[in-house]
Amino acid sequence: MKKKFFIVAVASSLCFVILYTQLKDVEHTHRDRGRIPSVAAATSRKPTTAVISTIKKTTKSVMLRKLPPLTISEPFRKDIPKNGAFWNRKLHSLLRQFDSVNNETLEPHKKFHCQPESLELLQTNIQDIQTYPPLYGDFLRGMECRDSPVVHDQPGKCASDDIFLLFAIKSIPRHFERRQAVRETWGREGLYENGLQVRTVFLLGRSSADDPNLDKMVSYEAQQFQDLLVWDFHDTFYNLTLKEHVFFKWMLDQCPQVSFIFKGDDDVFANTKAILNHLKSLEPTQASSLYAGQVISDATPLRDPKIKYYVPQSFYEGPYPPYAGGGGFLFSGNLLPSLYHVSFYIPFFPIDDVYTGMCFKAIGITPTVHGGFKTFDIREQDRENPCVHKDLLLVHQRNAQQTMRLWRNMHSSMLTC
Repeated sequence: MKKKFFIVAVASSLCFVILYTQLKDVEHTHRDRGRIPSVAAATSRKPTTAVISTIKKTTKSVMLRKLPPLTISEPFRKDIPKNGAFWNRKLHSLLRQFDSVNNETLEPHKKFHCQPESLELLQTNIQDIQTYPPLYGDFLRGMECRDSPVVHDQPGKCASDDIFLLFAIKSIPRHFERRQAVRETWGREGLYENGLQVRTVFLLGRSSADDPNLDKMVSYEAQQFQDLLVWDFHDTFYNLTLKEHVFFKWMLDQCPQVSFIFKGDDDVFANTKAILNHLKSLEPTQASSLYAGQVISDATPLRDPKIKYYVPQSFYEGPYPPYAGGGGFLFSGNLLPSLYHVSFYIPFFPIDDVYTGMCFKAIGITPTVHGGFKTFDIREQDRENPCVHKDLLLVHQRNAQQTMRLWRNMHSSMLTC
């Protein structure tokens, strides 16, 4: 009897040891799935695709959290007057906040939280707010909300670290025809002359409240073409500044190594070859601080409430900085960390290209005039002439049919200029 008991006990112990060993192996396997291998381990075997993806993702996340030290330029501070206008007061309040803390390099959104402005607060600070256009109300209430989640992402868009130019095109859900024309013409992705990599993304929000819900169509398009970035906010004119901010963040997270960015509208015609030739011709100092387009200087707010670009005097008072027209402009990718960082200390402005000009001026970058950018179009008699367009970088506006026709004629073997 004692002998049987001893045999059963030994057998049970062996089973327990075997089971425990197997469980520990499973535990280590699951634990190691989320761990980047050590250098020694990496040299002993070829890393898998999943490991490479994890390393890249970790590196990009670190880059997003660590931002360069920020200096907000004195010319920007001086050019925005201190007065009773609501935006001016918010700006100088944020500048005081910036000056009062050590210039941290951690991602600044940890210090800023989405707190929609209450109607009572707005009425207290803007005495004539009842006279503002209705859409201004939505903009004002959301001025502190910056972290809209991504609905459709393209994490593999910049899998290659040697992308020379990224086309970032502002669009809205219902503009499929325009996006398709861009894909088939000047926004075509691929390897261009001298091995220059070009990629394209379209920047969208959700359908506005007055538009039909196109979520399913946009979702299919995002899967089919893998070039849509869609964020969870209504895609309205006054939310273009928010679109700018979340695009900066996405770039830092997913495409930190891009050399240059072309940012423009979906109804422009761009000359890809001319853009690439211009970028290749830049001296290193020019390339590192590039912000170029058709520059609007000495602009001031428009006070007519009937026009699209109306800015009430009680909201903003003062001149605008020189800025590149939002139809299309170029800038250097290495400016992205500073642009994203400074955008937390500049309140959202209802006109996106003015806001972008403010951000560039705040980091000490002056826009460069380039005669090849025609954001206000060219002579009417030249608009169908492909030879005229060969020396231009951009014209605005062109519909999808004009874009297709112009591109086809410019690249025809029968064209003589």
